[in-house]
Amino acid sequence: MFTSPSAPLPDTPLIISARQPATNFLSLSTYRSWSKRFAAGLLAAGLQPGDRLLLYSVNNIFFPVVVMGVVMAGGIFTGVNPGAVARELATQLGDSGARWVLAGREGLGVALEAVEKVGEGGRERVFVFDDLFSGSEKGEGGIKHWASLLATEQEGDAFAWEELSTREQVDRPAMLNYSSGTTGMPKGVLISHRNVVANAAQWIYMQKLDPDEEEKVKKANWLGFLPMYHTMAQSLYVTMAPKLGIPVYISAKFDFIQMLEDIQRFKVDMLILVPPIVVALVKHPAVRSGKYDLSSVTAIGSGAAPLGREIIAEVEALWPPGVMRVTQGWGLTEATCSVLGFHPLEQLEGSSVGELQPNCEAKVMSEDGTEELPRGQRGEIWIRGPTIMRGYWRNPEATKEAITEDGWLKTGDVGVCDERGRWYIVDRAKELIKVKGFQVAPAELEALLLEHPAVADAGVVGVTINEGELPRAYVVLQAGAKATSEEIAEFVRKNVSRNKWLAGGVVFTDVIPKNPSGKILRKILRERARKEVGDKEEKTSKL
Repeated sequence: MFTSPSAPLPDTPLIISARQPATNFLSLSTYRSWSKRFAAGLLAAGLQPGDRLLLYSVNNIFFPVVVMGVVMAGGIFTGVNPGAVARELATQLGDSGARWVLAGREGLGVALEAVEKVGEGGRERVFVFDDLFSGSEKGEGGIKHWASLLATEQEGDAFAWEELSTREQVDRPAMLNYSSGTTGMPKGVLISHRNVVANAAQWIYMQKLDPDEEEKVKKANWLGFLPMYHTMAQSLYVTMAPKLGIPVYISAKFDFIQMLEDIQRFKVDMLILVPPIVVALVKHPAVRSGKYDLSSVTAIGSGAAPLGREIIAEVEALWPPGVMRVTQGWGLTEATCSVLGFHPLEQLEGSSVGELQPNCEAKVMSEDGTEELPRGQRGEIWIRGPTIMRGYWRNPEATKEAITEDGWLKTGDVGVCDERGRWYIVDRAKELIKVKGFQVAPAELEALLLEHPAVADAGVVGVTINEGELPRAYVVLQAGAKATSEEIAEFVRKNVSRNKWLAGGVVFTDVIPKNPSGKILRKILRERARKEVGDKEEKTSKL
């Protein structure tokens, strides 16, 4: 990222507040300086190698500083959805064993409640997090400001991070991002220094295949509204864009109209989106009205869930012929971020998610995982390469289930590879639900539902309604118990963040279908849901 602790670096604005761009920004040089100050401060506060720090906040320009400072100091960064409720935050706090908690002012009460639930370390490990520095930073309600963890400028200047050998890069964790994997509850994904470096190097290499890339970077501007607790935005905004020297205008959270205004204001050339936002570009009247000048945009990249070819064609048609290029990529938290992508000059057609990035391998396996299938046949995608996680945090059983002895990660996505090496995602074998690009683990919602006194059993699946996936619950009531669908839905709303709400409905049933070992047969429930309320044709990527 920074070449060395002291090498001269550019002072041009790079990580910029979209709301206060003239005064609130970081250059690559100040990004490094603030990160060094935070790293030195954490070490002075007693950070030991491998200690975890948890950040619970919306985006701001100092979010990358926290990530990089923790990593520089030899710690492990973990981020949480800023919409998480106390129950969810306490779960990740307890599982990660984070020693420090930085919480945005809007979530401070939730953070304190979560710390109380966990009952380890107390309020003194919680700090107020924001990007406002005036020299007399104040906490709130007796909670210190995170500035109290910053070393002085002189101490920061003197700090030098440890240079790691290749072996140490492989072994040393940098991030702990949470994912439900192919099944079960959310688990901590251990991402090493080498994982981060390799994924950034792969992605940047792909961009540099364009002979005009250097000139394009000079004119490039990005928007940074995707949440940085998530691996996709974390990779793009914390490492890849700064390394390339691309300015990113950071927004606290996503707002569609604000996005259109920012595109026009900052002359944004490339948008990195998730499918619901791509769909909104086609359907939102503000785009069709012509009120906003979107002509600066020439490329859109989409990830986190598949886009149908019809939507891609409709988006490209919003611009003059040959101007807009919409591409899809594919990856997963367990592979740091991206695995598949496109050559920047390749002519595109259909809804492929690309070809393998450098140094990655993939194969298509039969449903039982015993046979490798030839090109053109669909099966579960297994991948191998330098970006594959070290394993699941303190969960060797789940790690063994996900990664084979010879290093293949079972992704849980069903795909096809054609004769040209292009990949298509056609189905999902894994249980997780994708709501607006965010993971929702059915097992988590089922466990919560079983806490309701009227519920005897439950099964949760995703159902696609109006091209968006939503959680839908099938519930068996206790004998003699009475409850309405709305009561069950409200119980869930009070205990989880918005993406996990049962917006796909609550249905009472006599039995949850299971196999002889007791595993829920979700395929049966998904088919039932599709017939009852779902889109008749799934919008998955097809050949």
